[in-house]
Amino acid sequence: MELRLNEIYARLVAHFGPQHWWPGDGAFEVIVGAILTQNTAWTNVEKAMGNLKRAGLLDPARLHRARETRIARLIRPSGYFNLKAKKLKTFVRFLFDEHHGKLAHLFKRDTASLRAELLAVYGIGPETADSIILYAANQPIFVIDAYTRRIAARLGLSREDATYDELQRLFTANLPRDTQLFNEYHALLVMLGKHYCRKSAPRCGECPLREMCPSARPMIDRNSSRKGRGISASLR
Repeated sequence: MELRLNEIYARLVAHFGPQHWWPGDGAFEVIVGAILTQNTAWTNVEKAMGNLKRAGLLDPARLHRARETRIARLIRPSGYFNLKAKKLKTFVRFLFDEHHGKLAHLFKRDTASLRAELLAVYGIGPETADSIILYAANQPIFVIDAYTRRIAARLGLSREDATYDELQRLFTANLPRDTQLFNEYHALLVMLGKHYCRKSAPRCGECPLREMCPSARPMIDRNSSRKGRGISASLR
């Protein structure tokens, strides 16, 4: 498994190049983005983040003072805006109540303690907590998202119904515990999922992992058959 994960990584780097993720300026923006991206596309999050930035609220103290209704109005493009406004307010309240409003104080925790503390905050589940730990706190933990789950199943690395913890152990047990590696690997899987290993109509024939993916050949054959039927129909 270690050799296979390393080969996957090498092929993805060769194809996409380094990603230098997360798309955000500073740790607090990463945290806000991690909460807003729940159940929506990043393009929607960017609009909401832009609204918060123009309002001067991408700052812990200012967001802490802001009314929840105002936050909800600004983050409307991200969807579930009332719920997400509550989550943002809950997080900054936790930050000020427990850590004097200082992310540096929060991030002094070791990874296991930090994760447990974040998971106890309303609105923060495993994926959001791990995104905060990896991309904001710069601590080594592997983030599992829908792209990672889909790709791992299609590559035959895991069952389709594998739990979050099982998928996370798959990567952490077979890769060096390195923050930069986990950062790049996850970002590369996101790129693969967006551009090739899509939920519907995957582009298997152009995928950089097609030669090592057991799901690719049946999908390529199926797409070829559909194209063949379309050509035959046009000739009749």
